[in-house]
Amino acid sequence: MDRDQLRRRLVFYQDLGFRTLYRRPPVGAAAVGKRTTEPGPAKAPPSVFDPPPPEQDATLFSVLADLAPEGDTLARIREEMGECTRCRLHEGRKTIVFGSGHEQARLVFVGEGPGADEDEQGLPFVGRAGQLLTQMIEGTAKREGIPLVRADVYICNVVKCRPPENRTPLPDEMETCGKFLFRQILAIRPKAICVLGATAVKALLVTREGVTKLRGNWHRWQGIPVMVTYHPAYLLRAYNQTAKREAWEDLKKVLHYVYD
Repeated sequence: MDRDQLRRRLVFYQDLGFRTLYRRPPVGAAAVGKRTTEPGPAKAPPSVFDPPPPEQDATLFSVLADLAPEGDTLARIREEMGECTRCRLHEGRKTIVFGSGHEQARLVFVGEGPGADEDEQGLPFVGRAGQLLTQMIEGTAKREGIPLVRADVYICNVVKCRPPENRTPLPDEMETCGKFLFRQILAIRPKAICVLGATAVKALLVTREGVTKLRGNWHRWQGIPVMVTYHPAYLLRAYNQTAKREAWEDLKKVLHYVYD
């Protein structure tokens, strides 16, 4: 992260009301110079479904206060958003697409932004990609013996208004809407988050690594385990058969972790 990116991120947290930040020491730094003469107790190998321990949090900063006001709710967040005009995306939208699903969901899916169908209906993931996501959630759950339907999870996007021509959201648009996204997740406090595609990865994990490299492994956002996988729109392309199998494995892993 260069100096300009760092400055923008600090301004972003300042806008959220933070006044105190600290930087996490490198993993293992506390053990430098220490040696042990006796082996410790043997540790059981981690389960394939286990998330990483807290010290492997992927975020740059650990914040000393919550991003959300005390007692925050989805209804309060939506009310405060209003008919949002905070960034340029409002200029071409028909409808704000806030999110949908169970307000106490144990699993939250985060995508990029609304498309034409979502903009028309005001609901996330209702077009072709959304229909595929529903099939993935319910089909995988059924095959794995997990009683789960789409209405049991919560689904939202990084940005709440459709970008022109479905372009990728710009950094300032992501930061503006990100304040509401972060509050949504913290109001729900799910057991895990499933991140769909590169834009959602950048918003939550603050990394330049791509989905292909990050998928299939556990990461963390504000202490919540995060699983990265492909966006359903990417999986609709006929030549992505390998990615479809990988996404199925990712979804199996997150469903077993959350619901077993």
